[in-house]
Amino acid sequence: MKRLLASIHDVSPRFEREVDQLLDHLAPHVGQRLAMLVVPDHWGGAPITPAFAGRLRRWADAGIEMFVHGWFHRDTSVHHGVAALKARRMTAGEGEFLGLDHGEALARMQRGKMLVEEVTGRAVAGFIAPAWLYSDAARDALVDAGFALAEDHMRVWAPAGATLAKGPVVTWASRSDGRALSSLAAAAVLRRALQPLPVVRIAVHPGDVTRPALLRSIDRTFATLMRGRRPAAYADLLTAPRASISA
Repeated sequence: MKRLLASIHDVSPRFEREVDQLLDHLAPHVGQRLAMLVVPDHWGGAPITPAFAGRLRRWADAGIEMFVHGWFHRDTSVHHGVAALKARRMTAGEGEFLGLDHGEALARMQRGKMLVEEVTGRAVAGFIAPAWLYSDAARDALVDAGFALAEDHMRVWAPAGATLAKGPVVTWASRSDGRALSSLAAAAVLRRALQPLPVVRIAVHPGDVTRPALLRSIDRTFATLMRGRRPAAYADLLTAPRASISA
């Protein structure tokens, strides 16, 4: 059976209402078979509160996978060359791990891992960098931090091992009309083009709830890609036969 991996990004007290809306919106498609990407202190102004920690634990107890999603989610590095182009075109000051050296990337990863595991009482599923952007040093730090799984735009991999799934993640942009329209067009193409893949990924963000057109596209994308698939956990990729997850 083919698999679909769903995730809610930017899970933080700052976006608690939006996360609740997304959970309700995705429930008819995947129930609670999804992942949450937890930001420990979004932009340095939204640390995990005791009340929100309780919610994270209950979600984890219900079977939702928890990923560490950076620490601040804010990029304060100075970039040059290709990295500068990625920082301008692929995100708006959100690529926290795009410019970090090994030591700083590892320290933030370890702090995030410790916090989320302490809050939930469970091992985290893995690490996914904000905006899916990593420096080479940050990719190396994933191994030292002991994460079982990582993800970027084009693949899911085991930091100490092999690539586990290939293919672009389907996601949407909400911060401008132009980006919203382009993401709608991309989703319309991808939900058809990705049909043959054994594993597909859909990622939603808090901002998606502000645009009804994005929510309608999310519904159409799930409805299309769920045909012949079952919602799965990222951790399933670690135990599935390689032939069933590789394109």
